Amino acid sequence: MKFSEAWLREWVNPEITTSELSDQLSMAGLEVDSVSPVAPQFEGVLVGEILTVEAHPDAQKLRVCTVDVAADEMLSIVCGAANVTAGMRVPVARVGARLPGNFKIKKAKLRGEPSFGMICSASELGLADASDGIMPLPADAPVGEDIRNYLKLDDQAIEVDLTPDRGDCLSLAGIAREVGVINRCAVTVPEIAPVVAAIPDAVQVEIKAADACPRYACRVIRGINPVAETPLWMRERLRRGDIRSISPVVDVTNYVLLELGQPMHGFDLNQLSGGIIVRQAEAGEKLRLLDGQEIEFTPDTLIIADASSPVALAGIMGGEASAVTDRTQDILLESAFFAPIAMAGKARGYGLHTDSSHRFERGVDPALQAKAMERATALLIGIVGGKAGPVVEVASPECLTQKPAISLRHQRIERILGVTIADKVITDILTRLEMQVETTKDGWMVTPPSCRFDITIEVDLIEEIGRIYGYTEIPTSHAPSTMPIRSKPETAFDLHRAKELLVDRDYQEVITYSFISSEIQSLVDPQQQSIALANPISSEMSVMRTSLWPGLLQTAGYNHSRQQSRIRIFESGLRFVLQGSEIKQKNTISGLLTGDVSQEQWGESGREVDFFGAKADVEAIFSLTGCADEFIFSSGKHPALHPGQTAKIQRNGESVGWLGMLHPKLEQKLELSGATYLFEIALDGLLEGRLPAFAPLSRFPSIRRDIALVLDQDIEFEAVKSCIREAAPEILTDIRLFDVYTGEKVDSGRRSLALGLILQETSQTLTDEAVDGIMDNIVQALEKDLNAYLRE
Repeated sequence: MKFSEAWLREWVNPEITTSELSDQLSMAGLEVDSVSPVAPQFEGVLVGEILTVEAHPDAQKLRVCTVDVAADEMLSIVCGAANVTAGMRVPVARVGARLPGNFKIKKAKLRGEPSFGMICSASELGLADASDGIMPLPADAPVGEDIRNYLKLDDQAIEVDLTPDRGDCLSLAGIAREVGVINRCAVTVPEIAPVVAAIPDAVQVEIKAADACPRYACRVIRGINPVAETPLWMRERLRRGDIRSISPVVDVTNYVLLELGQPMHGFDLNQLSGGIIVRQAEAGEKLRLLDGQEIEFTPDTLIIADASSPVALAGIMGGEASAVTDRTQDILLESAFFAPIAMAGKARGYGLHTDSSHRFERGVDPALQAKAMERATALLIGIVGGKAGPVVEVASPECLTQKPAISLRHQRIERILGVTIADKVITDILTRLEMQVETTKDGWMVTPPSCRFDITIEVDLIEEIGRIYGYTEIPTSHAPSTMPIRSKPETAFDLHRAKELLVDRDYQEVITYSFISSEIQSLVDPQQQSIALANPISSEMSVMRTSLWPGLLQTAGYNHSRQQSRIRIFESGLRFVLQGSEIKQKNTISGLLTGDVSQEQWGESGREVDFFGAKADVEAIFSLTGCADEFIFSSGKHPALHPGQTAKIQRNGESVGWLGMLHPKLEQKLELSGATYLFEIALDGLLEGRLPAFAPLSRFPSIRRDIALVLDQDIEFEAVKSCIREAAPEILTDIRLFDVYTGEKVDSGRRSLALGLILQETSQTLTDEAVDGIMDNIVQALEKDLNAYLRE
């Protein structure tokens, strides 16, 4: 919601600065996103009147204008705008003026003709992005007055970011009410008098979906001037509210939307067939909207139709065929209340989002329609003329939510807020918030206004009192209750330490959305059924993630497209898995690395990360448990990972996670370059560690025996290690793999592994005979279990 501060101060004008006003709104729950000038800085631009326009003697497209700016003498200015005519009043930058961008106006000659200034367009003054010609001013604009003063450009545009429950503040009237109650000052509401019907013409209205549309009002206005223009003051207020001026009818409905918060629509009456019918769409019905796109309705869509076909998507956008054009002379104004629950998600379902749908989804005051109709009628007749018919209003009171009185107790307020507030102050706050207040023995009975959909129970009222009274006025107090400190088990996995370890290894932590697109979900984890959202924010956030990898991959892609080739990132968070009819939340830590191992430097040549570098990072995490040897990496298959570089991680036979290189097809689809490695580790109950225990050092020397084994190429080292440990006694303290060879002296499909076996006794010195016996047992076990033999 964006609005002009100057316009707001016509409604309510507390003696506070713009900065104080912004702070007040933010502290009251209406967060101010930005405060910006409504026009860039410029000076020396006056209102001028063009007295004469003559052709330039040497340029066909230029004109020589005589301009009066109420100075000692007239100005001769060369102008190239096609719309310049004698008698116009326009912005004139005199010699010495400075325009936006610090552009200084100087005396010049254009094709031999002297020019003593510049007749400005709206874009040249920073009041529009583009202009077709010079900016015309009203005929009564005072000649010689500074244009900044005339247009009141020393103003600020304030933008507030409202939470979905505060639809009542999506209007200047709602913001003014808040400012008035915060500062305890009066709000001056413009007088809106009923417009007496001058013609009997009316359109019959039938509502077939009263639950979705409990109230619909419309009015015929005939004989409007189709070439009339929206007055400058209204165009400026719309511009400062980020709304583009289109035509008087559209501008008036947008003005009422901005002022009162009621979305309205204007139909070309002569393009309607019969009366208005508010109903649910039928299967196969289509409508070409005002933006040119044609949509096919779903049966749960509320539409506005005439006797023959749909004419508008209710509460969202009108149809192209019945739109008001520059030839329209008879119109039908619409002002309706559509239930928020009926409107929720409908615009997004068609890929749309409009100012109207934004308001109807959050809730428009169901008592506002007639008032808005009278306001729009008066404004419109004042601009384009015409004669209005009677207001036709059809309502279903039984479908309008009635606001019951809520009991508000003194003791409850003090208990919740922790401060005693005088009854007089509470009554004043609630009354200024347009609530009906009745005093009772224990407190008050309070009836919220129809515009407040967010107030239903007692604590909602207490929240209103607290935010208006001021959170800064509530003293800090500490709970007197004892809070026992519970120690964390020493063997529990420390996620914070794991994050620090990854940061120490040059990773950066990222936080990504739990909602992802169904497309990337099907690419990364197609085997896991995704959980679709009933009301997604967008198509890119339509399902809940079953893995943290999609977010990491999107982050990597974002950085790649910005010339960041070396990326090491990790994230910890929840992934959501559907098990039967239940959604399980799995606590997980995941990482991604690509690019060089280290930053570019002179001390060593660049080397890209590889599988074993990623594996080392994962093993470092496992080392924090004190039992890294329990985690087994074995060859596996994952749809998102390269078939030859994928490891499944297990602990005691239970799956812990995955490690591997991104599949080349995914790398291509995601437009990543270079090898990308991923890991994902489940945290829930799988990373319980063990406490370190002291073991005395042996006083006896260790013995190392090296062996070179030849075995099938698909046998993993983990299987070799397990076989050796089962065959060897406890005196085997370490197994070291120091060489892997495939070549001429090894048969095809086999490879040679060179191992160093460390043996050490704690009670005596080992003899060669004892070690030889152990080595024989190991070799026999390898030959029997793995078909391995010693290489000659």
